[in-house]
Amino acid sequence: MSETTRDPPPAPRREDYVIVPGSRGARRDFRISVGLREGWDAEGRVFDVSEAARTGRAWMKRRVEAGLPALSGMFARAEVAYAWPRPDGTVGSDREPVALFTGEAVHAYLGHLSDAEIEAMLNELAIELGAALGQERIYVAFGDRTWILDAGNRANAPV
Repeated sequence: MSETTRDPPPAPRREDYVIVPGSRGARRDFRISVGLREGWDAEGRVFDVSEAARTGRAWMKRRVEAGLPALSGMFARAEVAYAWPRPDGTVGSDREPVALFTGEAVHAYLGHLSDAEIEAMLNELAIELGAALGQERIYVAFGDRTWILDAGNRANAPV
């Protein structure tokens, strides 16, 4: 049995590119920022960004398997740096590793969804990430809005 080898197609040329019909629309970029150090202690377990990516991909897959739309984007590791005033008048500062999930609700694929539907997906994914990475607070941005999801007040938690 002989195997036929095919040459790969030639690389696209500049003149090959066109704007995809239906792809123009308002820009709707988003970001989820979630800590990678579990809890508040400096000794807390530090997750790798791949844990966040694995959690995000599992969420996307479940949604698509259920026939629902899903966000897509990029996971990257970063560090958040901050400072605060102490009661004694000195200033403290620290840094923490975070995972950033960034992307756009691309008009060609998600243009039919309202901003509220995109925000609901962002919250759903952010909560999945927070639970998987042991975080009480998750920071979310969408378009020109930002908000914080907080699980620190767990008054409704079973005893």
